[in-house]
Amino acid sequence: MRLSAFWSLADEVFGDTYSRTLSRELVLDATNLTVADSLEAGVDPASVWHAWCEQMRVPVEQRAGRDARALVPRGRRR
Repeated sequence: MRLSAFWSLADEVFGDTYSRTLSRELVLDATNLTVADSLEAGVDPASVWHAWCEQMRVPVEQRAGRDARALVPRGRRR
């Protein structure tokens, strides 16, 4: 997942403003860093996305947003 896809999903799922605030304040259990710091530290954006959604209890059917292709690795897209 590219960072642009990550932020598009974050904005869609959490809202434009709230996603940025939450990313700077929420410490992920999986990394013991904030969402933003996890990305800055080089953690795979897809892993951060899944950890964030899990921790925020985002329903599975909402995690892919409108464009579910964003979560599919490039080589596997049809």
